[in-house]
Amino acid sequence: MQARVQQNNMINLKQLAGEYAANFVKEGMKVGLGTGSTVYWTIQKLGERVKEGLSFQAIPTSKETESLSKRLSIPLISLNEIDILDLTIDGADEIDSNLQLIKGGGGALLREKIVASSSKELIIIADESKLVTHLGTFPLPVEITPFSCKQTESKIQALGCQTTLRLKNNETFITDNNNLIIDCVFPHDISNPANLHTQLKMITGVVETGLFVNMTSKAIIGTKNGIKQL
Repeated sequence: MQARVQQNNMINLKQLAGEYAANFVKEGMKVGLGTGSTVYWTIQKLGERVKEGLSFQAIPTSKETESLSKRLSIPLISLNEIDILDLTIDGADEIDSNLQLIKGGGGALLREKIVASSSKELIIIADESKLVTHLGTFPLPVEITPFSCKQTESKIQALGCQTTLRLKNNETFITDNNNLIIDCVFPHDISNPANLHTQLKMITGVVETGLFVNMTSKAIIGTKNGIKQL
């Protein structure tokens, strides 16, 4: 019973942050829509605003977000059709005090990073449980190519982490880009996310990492006391 109450409270905090973030979308904007359980509430709210007459265009970061947006009649465009987005709204698995992130728990980190880097502003939404002093408690997702995946995983392990090939329903998880996800657990906090990101990206076969550094404009956090902006 207590676990159910805690779960419901967490959903409520996600909903609080997600719906609040929808207010940043204005008439005529081009907006990136992230993936995950918190952004779900943003998309639902934006669907309501579309019915009320708001006109904007969105770029989804995953097939999941694309499907939900279509069901809610949110107009979608391709990133190839534009030069820059006004803003992107997305979630995070961990957020530190410098607004550095671990993302990719949902497996959409590559498209999320491409869309975020094409935006004037990145707004991150989360419940307060995602706030951390240092990154690294949540396993770091790293997207790799299937070709030579074992060798790539071994090179990642050489950086001092334990790795797990991500599964879904007892089968290898395949990203929307037909790649694999390696979840990495380091023995200590990630004290220098930018340096670790660079080290990982230098490994041939690594497509992208879940470290988002110097990208976030602001964070909207759902707390028991209401909305907190960072």
